[in-house]
Parts: sequence; C-alpha cells; structure tokens
Amino acid sequence: MSTLNRTIGILGGGQLGRMFLQESYNYNARVRVLDPAGDAPCAPIAPEFVQGSFNDYQTVLDFGRACDIVTIEFEHVNTEALHQLEKEGKKVYPQPHILELIKDKGAQKAFYTKHGIPTGPYFLAENADEVRQKTTQLPVFQKLRKGGYDGYGVKPLRVAADLDSAFDEPSLVEELVDFEKELSVIVARNEKGETAVYPAVEMVFHPVANMVEFLASPAQIPADTEKKAQEIARQVIEALGMVGILAVEMFLTKTGEIWVNEVAPRPHNSGHQTIEGNYCSQYEMHFRSIMNLPLGCTDIVQPSVMVNLLGDPAHSGPAVYEGLEEVMQIPGVYVHLYGKTHTKPYRKMGHVTILDADAARALEKAKKVKATLRVVA
Repeated sequence: MSTLNRTIGILGGGQLGRMFLQESYNYNARVRVLDPAGDAPCAPIAPEFVQGSFNDYQTVLDFGRACDIVTIEFEHVNTEALHQLEKEGKKVYPQPHILELIKDKGAQKAFYTKHGIPTGPYFLAENADEVRQKTTQLPVFQKLRKGGYDGYGVKPLRVAADLDSAFDEPSLVEELVDFEKELSVIVARNEKGETAVYPAVEMVFHPVANMVEFLASPAQIPADTEKKAQEIARQVIEALGMVGILAVEMFLTKTGEIWVNEVAPRPHNSGHQTIEGNYCSQYEMHFRSIMNLPLGCTDIVQPSVMVNLLGDPAHSGPAVYEGLEEVMQIPGVYVHLYGKTHTKPYRKMGHVTILDADAARALEKAKKVKATLRVVA
C-alpha cells in the first residue's frame, strides 16, 4: 500500500476541515468527514460526508473503523472512541491522550510547569467561591478548564464586583500579563519525529469577541526573540510527542520573556495566512505530518496580514457580503469564504489574506479591507 493510498477521517466539518480538504485534493487524498450539521462547510465538497455527532462514542467508532487515519478540526470530540480505534490499529493524530490533556486548560498549565516550558502565573479553582478566596490581586482572567474555545468560556475579572459573576465551575485563573505582543508559532511533527516550525506571527484580538482580528506575518520582533519563540514551540510539541500540527500561542512580555498561553492541536486561525503567505500552508503541513511524509518548507513568500471576516454584530440571517467586489480589486488580496449560508454576530464567516512586499503597505491594505468588507443579513 503506498503512503498516499490511505483514507483520512476528519472529526468536524467546519472551515478548518474545508481548507484541509482543499489542500489534500492536491495529493488525490481519500477523505471522509463527520459533522452533526448537514450544512457544515465541508458538506458540499467532501468526497464522503457523514452526518453525526463527533461526541457520540459509537458514531465516532463506526466512522473511524472505515478510515486508516483519524484526525480532528475541533478538540471537543469523543476521546474514548479514539482510544479504542488506536487499540484496533488505527492511526489517530493528534493522539487521544494529548487531546485529553489539551482539552483541560488546567492540565495544560501543569504540563508546562512539569516540562520547564515558560508560562504565566496561575492557580486552579473548583468553583466561584474558591476563585474569590484565592484571588489576591486584580485584574485576572478566569477560563473554564474544559469546553471553552474562540473566546467562549473566558471571563475577565477586573474589579472586586466582577468576582460575583465568576464561573461556578472548575477553572484556571491567570494573572493579567503585562505583554508587549501576542504571538503564535505553528509547529508540525510527523511520526518519524521530524519537525518543521513556521516563523512567529503577531496577533491583535477583537476587543468584544476575543478572537483574532488582525494577524501579521512575520511578527515585528528581534531575531533572538524569533529564535526563542520557535525553540519554545518545538519544545512543546516534542514534550507532547504529538503527531500533527500544533499552534502555540504566546505572550511576549514587556521585559522580553516569552510565556506560553495555550495551544491548539490542529490547524489554527493564526495560520490561515500560510495558504498564500508561506511555501507550505499549515493545511498541507498537517496532511504531510499525519501521513508521515516529508515536511514542507515554512519560509515566508511575502509579508502578509490576515483579517478575520466576522458576522456584523447587528445582523443575523442569510449571509450577504457587502464590499466584496471592491476588495477583490486590491492587488494582493485573497478572499476565503467558509461556505456558511447564515451569519450571526461575530460568527467566523471567512478570512482575507493580504500580501505585499512591504509589510507596512500590507497592513494599510488590510485596514481598508476591514473597513470595506462586511457580512450582513
């Protein structure tokens, strides 16, 4: 059996799976997709789309048994079924025990501490009373240990009155980091243990939705800081022993330290620009890594800026893209729509990557795109 003649199963049929499908088609890959939504972004383009819950043990088990390799585009899946698939000889990447670790933000932090990976001050709490008892200074950020993603399950506690509305569930509480920049480094590892690390990117988050609004590649940081960030990302994936692609989100503090914030064991929002901006996209790199193929070149083709295309906060309903033709006239603009028919406030509906030989000019174009292109109903 050739290395390419294997069936890949993806748990999750959203935009990440859709972009993975688009890249994997270049290798004539056989891909199956499982998602509970019949109108998921992958549904119209997947060679085989199975509608079903990725949280249901038997559904995941049956789906995975028809695949050679099972991967994810979303962490919150049934890992018990994935463990069983491993026992039956299926390749599951990222490995189920790593998914279980990463799904628990408290366990993540403990892992960093154990392996000497720099991270910010934190404590764990079982309930809201414990948060109030243990909090000695404000502001802090409270994150649910399980179930949070894309800004959900995160609550800033800035003043004493905010403690009254703390999550009454097991959570991670972090001191507010006085950071200079928020960075992300994408790193990949195959079954042979080979690794490939992308240059660091710089992220700017939406003040309300708490999702990446702008992303600049490369990050405007000194060469020694870049090297350190890449070394830390490699340290994390090697300590995990993970196969696949991993996004490592970091804080660059005002004193020049780099602290790992959290990781995502899959293609990530902070790597979308790699489709046009780097020689090998994060989606092709994920394909290469889980197939145990040679890893691709991570070098930057041109400086780029990525803009998340979010649903307008005042609109819900069938999606309409205002300003699309205007931004398509700008040189170096690449629009990616995710195939979602309905918009709602701050829903991820697409992204736009802007390339330019001059990083400052790319940013100016990105600001124009942001001001022009809107998703309304």
